[in-house]
Amino acid sequence: MSALTNVLNKVFAHGFYRAHAGMFIFIFLVLFGAVPGDMLISYHKSLMLAFLTSPLLLAVVFGVWLLYMVKAWHYVAGQLAAPHHQFLFYSISAYSKRDQFISWLVIQFNILLPIIVYGGITIGVGLTHQSYLASLGIVVYLLLLSVASAFFCIRLTQVLPEGKQLSLFLRFGKSMPKPYFSLFIWHIFNQKKVAYTIIKVISWIVITAVFALFDDVKHDTRVAGIAVLAIIVAHVAIVFEERVFEETFLRFGRNLPYGRSSLFGGFVLVYFAMLLPEIIWLFTRFDPMFAVELTLFALSAIMLFHSLLYRIGLTMDIYMQWVLGLFMLIFWIVMFKAMLLATLLCIAAAFVLFYFNYYKSFAVLPESEK
Repeated sequence: MSALTNVLNKVFAHGFYRAHAGMFIFIFLVLFGAVPGDMLISYHKSLMLAFLTSPLLLAVVFGVWLLYMVKAWHYVAGQLAAPHHQFLFYSISAYSKRDQFISWLVIQFNILLPIIVYGGITIGVGLTHQSYLASLGIVVYLLLLSVASAFFCIRLTQVLPEGKQLSLFLRFGKSMPKPYFSLFIWHIFNQKKVAYTIIKVISWIVITAVFALFDDVKHDTRVAGIAVLAIIVAHVAIVFEERVFEETFLRFGRNLPYGRSSLFGGFVLVYFAMLLPEIIWLFTRFDPMFAVELTLFALSAIMLFHSLLYRIGLTMDIYMQWVLGLFMLIFWIVMFKAMLLATLLCIAAAFVLFYFNYYKSFAVLPESEK
């Protein structure tokens, strides 16, 4: 490994995995934790065969992989713009274009490694089931992603970064009123658009997977409850981001004349807005009364995961352990056809945790030091 590759690997590949550890943990939980152990292999084999045999599903998978790559590009661009990484512009330019390309290609391979591993297994399944064209398509697509990413990173290092500008969304809405509770929503569409889009795509995959897994009993209300619970777990990364944003930029809010009950209600509105696509889907699929029940269940569960962070702090590993434990507990309550009870318990626990722990403060490490 060349000196340039070694430096880029430490700064970008290692840093990418550190900064997005929470995202990887939650994706692992969605893909592997929500499926019973004895069904894990057959489930993923069926999922892979579905991708290989359906051009539409394969296009969706390619879209998800592209969003993952865009997220990586965003991270690389952000790190290059950091003042303490400005030396890289001069160090990288000292190497030939060929050496730069090879080094960046290695970095992109390392960042894409989770997708390459899953894609490689999918290719193996495809070859054993004579899906040669789809398997070849996956190989070509991953190569194109890696090469295009390498050229993109070379392009980034050719021009020194300028000062940050507001996104088009914020420039368009700069004259609109922005209540205190809505600030995180504006932050999402200004700085976290890619992450939000990825979560929405994963949310759609979760919905599809749950109803496919329980196809023989898809009209059972418990299946809808499990699907909603899985959707909420798919959003825990963005819930964690909200608390980081609050501790980083909104600590002054604790001095504002807002009661804890009104603040709690404000967060409910935030998550209602963030879950709006899924809520609309609920009302299009189920009768209105049941859709309302599922919506309340979703909001109570996500508020529980939000309020929990005021108690345990901003440590992703500990948080994900609690999320997994609460997921299993709520899952079994739903399985016993007690979704209303689960809703009441979640919202009550969420409010108690929020009320008694809201004024606690937790340190937030800079992204480069996580």
